[in-house]
Amino acid sequence: MDILSHSLKVTPSGHLSLGDTTTKRHRETLMNDMHRSDPIAPSETSATEASTILQVCETDVPLHVFARDGAGVGKGDGTQNGALRDDLCLAMVTGIEGPSYRPLGAAMVISASGDHWGTLSSGCIEDDVILHARDALNSGEGKRLRYGRGSPYMDLQLPCGGGLDVTLIPRPEPRAIANALACLGTRRPLRLTVTQDNRLTSGRLVSGAQTGGHTFEIQPRPRLVIFGKGPEARALFDMAHATDIDALLYSPDIDPKTETAKGAYPFTGPGWPDTPQDAVQLDARSAVALFFHDHDKEPPLLAHALSSPAFYVGALGSAAARATREMMLETLGVPRDQIDRMVKPFGIVAHARAPHAIAAGVLAQVFEYAKLG
Repeated sequence: MDILSHSLKVTPSGHLSLGDTTTKRHRETLMNDMHRSDPIAPSETSATEASTILQVCETDVPLHVFARDGAGVGKGDGTQNGALRDDLCLAMVTGIEGPSYRPLGAAMVISASGDHWGTLSSGCIEDDVILHARDALNSGEGKRLRYGRGSPYMDLQLPCGGGLDVTLIPRPEPRAIANALACLGTRRPLRLTVTQDNRLTSGRLVSGAQTGGHTFEIQPRPRLVIFGKGPEARALFDMAHATDIDALLYSPDIDPKTETAKGAYPFTGPGWPDTPQDAVQLDARSAVALFFHDHDKEPPLLAHALSSPAFYVGALGSAAARATREMMLETLGVPRDQIDRMVKPFGIVAHARAPHAIAAGVLAQVFEYAKLG
């Protein structure tokens, strides 16, 4: 498991910034508004505010727990008719010193009865956080906890040697939660701010308004769109379904009369699926993987994927197949810079032959490309 290392400091102006131990690539990624969908627009981030925006994936922030089953949150503001649970406390990592197994912005959700979702560490502090969260729900007061280095809780030292700040927010603002669920339900990024007085608000930290507040940009979970025939495509789909990836499979092998898996559709081609029941839009958090042994089926699909914001586009095949594929794309008029976006090699398991080995290598590669920061 990768351990993320951050050095955080508060600037004289009260902004949270990443210190010198953070890589240049990480700093540049955090400052880059790649996603143009509302409610985030590039103009919202000024040079002085950029360092306060910390990216985290929705899979690390289990906000979906706030939606009551069948309440239909995501349509409208989600705050009417008891659509949201009001017995939950949000616990979020708002500071890291040294190494950490979980990223800034990772969260747990804890109920008044002690049920919980998500993790903040490798299991070192969760039980104690649950106790504090239940107390916060009883008192109605948020609080900040410190674990590991510099903590008053000497019996809860972190094996990694670092320090964690955890902010508890009992019964967070319903409109902020509802807005977050609505955005993520339509695969739009959003921003949530944890204020100095332990509240949760929508949007970014306003310059100078809250010394010590932290703004998190929550990105949609990765989506993996798989096209192909044969065991490799199915193996990748099944593996992805066992993770937090939103997986879709389009295959001639799919029989709609017998298929039971969600997200599996028959594919007849030749172009990108565009019927209302199975159309899929590619965004900046989408990956596309092709597994056709008949490579003539690939060019229309690849041309569409390569012209999209998808962060990963790859296809199974030998070096000779790759060369032929590129020639066919050039014939279709696909620009060279788009063709060069194709992943090489496809998968990280060199010379794999078994379907599950090929699929595992591709899935690991998608996770690597999908990392934030």
